[in-house]
Amino acid sequence: MKILFLGDIVGRGGRAAVQALLPDLMDEYDCGFCIANGENSAGGSGLTSRCVREILDAGVQAITTGDHVWDQREFVPEMPNFPEVLRPGNLCAGQPGRGHAVFDAGNGAKVGVACLLGRTFMGTPSDCPFVAADRIVEELRAETPFIVIDFHAEATSEKIAMGRYLDGRVSAVLGTHTHVPTADQQLFPGGTAFQCDVGMVGSRESILGRDIRPVLQRFTTGMPARFTVNNRAIRLHGVVVSIGDDGRARGIQRVIRDMPS
Repeated sequence: MKILFLGDIVGRGGRAAVQALLPDLMDEYDCGFCIANGENSAGGSGLTSRCVREILDAGVQAITTGDHVWDQREFVPEMPNFPEVLRPGNLCAGQPGRGHAVFDAGNGAKVGVACLLGRTFMGTPSDCPFVAADRIVEELRAETPFIVIDFHAEATSEKIAMGRYLDGRVSAVLGTHTHVPTADQQLFPGGTAFQCDVGMVGSRESILGRDIRPVLQRFTTGMPARFTVNNRAIRLHGVVVSIGDDGRARGIQRVIRDMPS
């Protein structure tokens, strides 16, 4: 099995790139399942029902999130209507939605997907992601050996620790949140594919997908500035993970595509 994982989709431009590029990428890499982080898809922060539908209609089968999952308040009551959308599994149990699920990948195959939130340098209150990972992975492994974890975290050390912690128990641990792809894609000894951060689907002429000027204003003056999304010159970052029948990863390959102008 081959699974395509897309980094954080940022704004309208990111959604448009997924719609334009995803079908050909799935064919080119012969992927049977696609996961994408969608927590920045609505104007750069959060999700809306409309954004979720666009991403799903483009061919994404599971949408992970992170610390911005509730930024668009109108989406909170809508979450139960979208079983394809996962909130971080180590948030308070009383929050809407679920943090992991098993999805039908066709031909009798099932893919377990989970989302976890890091705690180092992250301001969102959350439970220990390692304790949550133990519980979630045990539940998923009861149904399928194909398991992908989106670890939405800031610190590379925490991400690597999670990858090593779950090595041999999941097919892949893929980092999101920083929007900058790292060059450390690798296979751990137990058969888990890993990358600290997959990157984003957002503008390459930006600062993390936002217009450059207001971000520079914030850094150079210390004054508040509204970070608007740049929806031009979109670049897609993702990875393809190849997985054997036993659930062990056989390969991980970075994917980079520019949106046609």
